[in-house]
Amino acid sequence: MLKGFFSVPTPVNEPVKSYAPGSPERKELQAALKEARSKQVDVPMYIGSEEVRTGKTRPMSPPHDHQHILGHFHEGDASHVEQAINAALGAKEAWENLAWEQRAAIFLKAADLLAGPYRAKINAATMLGQSKNAMQAEIDSACEFIDFL
Repeated sequence: MLKGFFSVPTPVNEPVKSYAPGSPERKELQAALKEARSKQVDVPMYIGSEEVRTGKTRPMSPPHDHQHILGHFHEGDASHVEQAINAALGAKEAWENLAWEQRAAIFLKAADLLAGPYRAKINAATMLGQSKNAMQAEIDSACEFIDFL
């Protein structure tokens, strides 16, 4: 049993950044977009702690620019679904046995990372993957996700 004092943060909505011309967040987002468009990524499946590459890949393109290839993902089949179910069931007991403070800390850490160093990257990925503009991506992928976590 954990013994200690824990400070649970008061829930507040993540502030929406403006992305106004010349703003630091706009410059950071533009750099993240340029970086994401400049290369093609190989996206494996992650099942448990294992990267799974099937060799059967499919291209990923922005909905607004079908000619541009962002990368390729590895297509799975029914055996991969079964493998994922088994991995989740295998992790279930360990997760259940974590103290609530430890489980909460994982979600809070993820929220901090998204609000900080990964915000531009997730917004750029949303803009390219779902054809969102900067404000839609900010609200949908950054703020909503951070608030959820």
